[in-house]
Formats: sequence, C-alpha cells, structure tokens
Amino acid sequence: MLGAAAAFAFAAGAPAAFAQTAQPIRIGLPVPLTGPYGAEAKDQVRNAELAVKEFNDAGGLNGRKAELLVRDDRLNPGEAATRALELIEKDKVNFIVGGLSAATQLAINNVTKQRKTIYISISQSDAINEPADFSRYTFHEALNPHMTTQAVGKYAFKKGMRIAFLTADYAYGHEMTRGFTRVAKEVGAEIVGELKHPLGATDYSTFLPRLQSLKPDVIVFNNFGRDNQISIKQANDFGMKKSMKFVTPVLTYTSRVAAGPAVYEGVIGGTSYYWEIESQVPSAKRFNEQYKSTHDGSYPSDYGSMAYSAVKSLLLAVKNAGTTDTEKVIDTLTGLKYDTYKGPQFYRACDHQSVQSVLIIESKSKESRNPFDVFKVPYVVPGSDGLLRSCSELGYAS
Repeated sequence: MLGAAAAFAFAAGAPAAFAQTAQPIRIGLPVPLTGPYGAEAKDQVRNAELAVKEFNDAGGLNGRKAELLVRDDRLNPGEAATRALELIEKDKVNFIVGGLSAATQLAINNVTKQRKTIYISISQSDAINEPADFSRYTFHEALNPHMTTQAVGKYAFKKGMRIAFLTADYAYGHEMTRGFTRVAKEVGAEIVGELKHPLGATDYSTFLPRLQSLKPDVIVFNNFGRDNQISIKQANDFGMKKSMKFVTPVLTYTSRVAAGPAVYEGVIGGTSYYWEIESQVPSAKRFNEQYKSTHDGSYPSDYGSMAYSAVKSLLLAVKNAGTTDTEKVIDTLTGLKYDTYKGPQFYRACDHQSVQSVLIIESKSKESRNPFDVFKVPYVVPGSDGLLRSCSELGYAS
C-alpha cells in the first residue's frame, strides 16, 4: 500500500513538476526606447532578440526555450526601477539584462540585488562595480568609464597638451571626466577647464565660446547619444575643429551614422565593438553574419552588440549550469571564459566587471561605397586587469 501511495503521489506531482521545468526562461530587458538614447536602445533589443533566437534554435536548455520581455524605462531612474520590479514580481523573469544610462542601471540594480535576481548591465558605469552598489547578483558586460578613459586618454593625450571638457551633468559624464583627469595627470597634460550641460540639451551656444576662450589643444565631449551629435555639430559650426582636436570617450556607430561624416570627421573615441574587426576576429565575423541575415544586410552597433553578448553569455552560463537556479548560474558566470562577438572576455571575480578589449576608433571623413564603413580602427587595447582599477583600490579583498 505504501508503494502504491508513493507511486500515486509521484504521478500526481509529475505534471506540476514538468510544467515548472517547461516554463520559458524569461529575461527582462528594460531599455530607453523613448528619449535621446532611443536609437541605441532599439538596436539593443534587436541584438538581444538575436541571442535568444540562437539559443532557442540550438534547442534551448534541454528543450526549454528562452523568452525576452522588453520594457521602456524612458531613461528615467524611477521608471526603470518600476519596470524592473514589475518584471520580477509580475512577469516572474529569471534574469534581467539592460539599462542604457548610469543612473537607470543603478536604479535597476538596486531592485534586482534586493530581490536576489541576476542583473547584467549593458551601459557604462564605474559605480555599479563599487562596493556601495555591487552585489553577488550584479554583472557588468559593458566597458566602464575608467577602462574607456584609460584607453582613449592614453592614445589621445600627450605631455604638455591643454585639455578641456564639455560634460553631461550626470553620472556618465562625471565618471568620464574623473577618468580622463587621472590619465592627464599620468601623461603630463593640463586640464584647463570643464563646463557641464544638462542631459538632453539642444543649444550649446553659451558653452562653446567659453570653451574656446580656454584655448585647449583637445576638447573632450563627455556626453552620449543626441547630446554628443548636437554638441559636436555645433562646435564644428563654431569652427573649433580648426584649432583643437575633438575627442569623445564613446564614439557610437548610431551617432556617426545619424550625423554624417562632416560632423564627426577626425573625431577620436573609444568603443567596445566595430564590425570591421571581423577580418581579424572569427567570432565577430560569425556574429556579423548572423545579424546581417536577420536585418537586411545591416551591421550591429556597438551598444547593440553588448546586449547580444550579455544575453548570449547569460544563456551560455544557464546551459553550462544545466539550470536556471540563480546561485548556480552566478557561480557559472563568475568562472565563465567566453568569446561571444569580439574575442576573449571574462567576468572579474571581485566585482563582476567584464574584462575585454577597447577599440580606439576615428571617424572617416567621407562616405564610402559601403555605407556602414564609417570608422577606422588605428589601435586595439587588449583586455586586461591593467585597464581597470584594482580590486584593492575599489575596496575588495581580491
């Protein structure tokens, strides 16, 4: 009788257990589909969808498929926190990837770490890896401002140069200024001034004459998206490029395509990815071909590709762990060595920052026969701990 009862209990519980394991692997993706970063966010969605498609086409996790739940955070920290909370509590997501602002990603991270949900950020931030914001559940796939400014600053700054900053007045801009200031001191360049502007500014005419009066050799545009396009165009219209070099920490493909070659001619910046490295990196070639086959022959953008890599590496960890159990996936991610699209990467154990290469790029001056051929890549800084603040400097034991 005991055996029969046990058998009955197993049979009764089997459908429920099967239903639970057959549930899709839900990944939330809060990004600013509306607002000044909308172009970058929309390509993040396209790239995340590609990573999910590849996982599902390969059979998923023993037949269990992944599902992407996209939400618009409107580039607002409060909205981002609300969307993250809904994704976890209402939509029952297993994981969250996303964020395209230093402020919104910190708001998302605050929600996810309190609810012990894995979050992989895909926007630049130094703070997210620092002890005050970091948690076991926090991962950062994007470059961070320190590694970006180390790479770009050491390429663009020379001893004795005069450097001025035009900075978006929020965390992204502040962290870029901090990083470039550190590099300038290291190479012997002089910081002659900084002017801060509000996020989403459309008129820089009050800032540019003041920057000109500082007589810098280099002006650094510590801003992003449409802010970057508009400020660089207006500085160009003021004739400032005739007497100084234009540098920006993150030179995005979407901004360059939107503004055209004349605006960005000769501008130097950094990026996590540019499609042209496919000639040297096999994973880049494979990634480009996959993206082109589903998007009418176009190429993935830099910020879009980070979304691809974040979702791809997450699902690779899920597959390697053989489960969606949060703690087991964290352990697998922390030890993961991956090459999803640009060469070797890994998440550093102390702060879960992805260690990776930084590409130095310069905008081409003319349109080529290939409309996607907009940058040249004069140098690639290999990924290493040396690009990052050390674990001990950040306050970690190792």
